[in-house]
Amino acid sequence: MIAPPHSESSDLDLIRRWRTGENAAASQLVGRHAEALARFVASAGERDQVDEIVQDTFVRAFAAIDSFRGDSSFRTWLFTIARRLLMDRRRAERRSRIVGSVEEGDAVTQFDALDTIVADESLQRVHSAVEALSPKQREVFLLRVEQGLSYKEIATIVESTEGATRVHYHNAMRIVKDFLNDE
Repeated sequence: MIAPPHSESSDLDLIRRWRTGENAAASQLVGRHAEALARFVASAGERDQVDEIVQDTFVRAFAAIDSFRGDSSFRTWLFTIARRLLMDRRRAERRSRIVGSVEEGDAVTQFDALDTIVADESLQRVHSAVEALSPKQREVFLLRVEQGLSYKEIATIVESTEGATRVHYHNAMRIVKDFLNDE
């Protein structure tokens, strides 16, 4: 029996095949996970370098594939790598802003994947509610709602406990509901 295309065992099989020299297996892994990574990166606020971050995520993952133990899903591991890349970029941006002078035309704007496709007012209200969340709540909320990840997977990605992740999600949902009810 053939494993479903997005199953854990299928990813592990592709990793095993790539390790033995089958380059097509790596291409299949990229094809399987690139779109979800791009959505995650865009929803985290990255606008201009989504493709670059996704590519860098896979480069790092394949370079460190021997460190992938399979304790979590391959997708969770990729999200963790992407999150760390985003954090590294943000730290570097903050340092460069401190070092360099900021001019009026250099203003950074917040971007969300919804910004490009959403004109509907109710979705704009949801967007505003999500923006009102703390960075940790927003990250947990988006990983749960947009990516459909389990609390355990999210905890791995955000380097927290499953219980704390549940609390962040619960608080985020309460804040979003309250925000929408107040509008």
